[in-house]
Amino acid sequence: MHPQRLSGIFTPNLVPFDSNQNINEAELRRYVDWLIERGVHGLYPNGSTGEFTRFTPEERRRIVKIIADQNRGRVPILAGAAEANVRETIKACEYYSDLGVRAVAIVAPFYYKLSPSSVYAYFREIGQNTPIDVTLYNIPMFASPIDVPTVQRLSEECPRIVAIKDSSGEIPHMIRMIQAVRPNRPEFSFLTGWDAALMPMLLVGCDGGTNASSGVVPEVTRKLYDLTVSGQIEAAREIQYDLVTLFDTMIYQAEFPEGFRAAVELRGFQMGRGRQPMSTEQLEDLSTLSNTLQCLLSQHGFTDQPVGGCPIPPGESSANGSDVGQIVGTVVAELKRRGLIS
Repeated sequence: MHPQRLSGIFTPNLVPFDSNQNINEAELRRYVDWLIERGVHGLYPNGSTGEFTRFTPEERRRIVKIIADQNRGRVPILAGAAEANVRETIKACEYYSDLGVRAVAIVAPFYYKLSPSSVYAYFREIGQNTPIDVTLYNIPMFASPIDVPTVQRLSEECPRIVAIKDSSGEIPHMIRMIQAVRPNRPEFSFLTGWDAALMPMLLVGCDGGTNASSGVVPEVTRKLYDLTVSGQIEAAREIQYDLVTLFDTMIYQAEFPEGFRAAVELRGFQMGRGRQPMSTEQLEDLSTLSNTLQCLLSQHGFTDQPVGGCPIPPGESSANGSDVGQIVGTVVAELKRRGLIS
């Protein structure tokens, strides 16, 4: 019997660093427990949010090994397995299979701009030689795009290719893929990597997402998923609007994924200094962003008192962790006050 379709929220795991910019294993283990306790459906190490290109191949394997060990089979793991060439990628697939990982995610070849035929040939070679299920990873902003005919062809020729994670954020593209693949592969899974469109993606047929915001506010992302799939559309819409505010602040006000790292710090984790050097101006911008994020998160009841003050508008009370709707006006006003939006 074929394993159950991949579904739900898979959290792209950020990696904490110690003072020497090495992997902080103890903090990573604590972060894994925290995410699982707050309801994420699965874990997703070695993705874009996890800065997989800034680690050595040995470090990428170590990250997955630590997470798999700490997870102890509680939730499925979707592990990024993309290396610089097919041979090394297949070796990574073999290693992660031995760790008991549920599936791997493999980005289309990056650096070189490849034709659809080359993208197809790359994934077909992997699909025919992998011992573990494969999720295609379409992120056209960073790698060669995976077009609909390629997805359809691979789904029909390679049983081990069982899903696609699409981070384009384009709803029509998702619909076209589902229309092309589902008739012949009903168990094929579709995941969105774009938090700002999670609710509409679920409504058009997605099975879930790999959403960076779930690494910061797993409670909110899980609640949005549950409300949407159970048909509570009005309540889901309110949370999606608020999640867009948080997502936009983290992704557009700092170099990706530094905004997400700053926000996870505010949830009580020592993330350390990232491996990408930053200018003095960028560090100052990140400090301002941290204050803004603290205001936003505190309004949801997710941090201690705000930094820099975030007065609640007259007549409104502070939201708690289960009341997500009272934040947008306060946050937008604060962003304007700080000059982060016009």
